[in-house]
Amino acid sequence: MPLIDELRTPLYFAAGTADLAVRQARKVPALIEQLAAEAPGRIEAVRQTDPKAAREKVQEKVQATVAEVVGVVGGLDTDLKKLGETAQDLALRGVGVAAEYAVKAREKYEEVAARGEETVRAWRGETAEPATEITVVVEPEPVVEPEPAVAEAPDAKPAARKPAARKAPAKKTAAKADAKAESAAGAAE
Repeated sequence: MPLIDELRTPLYFAAGTADLAVRQARKVPALIEQLAAEAPGRIEAVRQTDPKAAREKVQEKVQATVAEVVGVVGGLDTDLKKLGETAQDLALRGVGVAAEYAVKAREKYEEVAARGEETVRAWRGETAEPATEITVVVEPEPVVEPEPAVAEAPDAKPAARKPAARKAPAKKTAAKADAKAESAAGAAE
């Protein structure tokens, strides 16, 4: 039933997302404790930093970045045809990358949905693995012809009774034999 599976998958995805969120939320107290322990040292390091030295480092980084940008802009090819081909190539690459990310997103979606399905089963108390259906073929028992009745001695123990299903055909056979005997007797007269 693909329709039911399509309807269940988003629900399992939501359950999987909730499960992941809960697991990540459990890590928050430890992170807060770690930051609280590191905060005084970091604050002290900032207080001891010389503002002039920090300003000089920032100015050097800005000058280096400006030099790189000027080098890139100066090296641009002004040929419009080449720029058009480059833009087209970049667009095709972009489409390829987008398709790749779409496939990865779908895979992650399926993983989270599977995780959600396991989570829902755990909430319900079911087993983690889906139950496998086992089909058993029941074949009818072959009809066994009844054996002729044997007179038993009175001191002999009675034999174990056969199941009722086997006796019923014997009675029908005896009744048919009686009916045949009567019809044969009626035809003889």
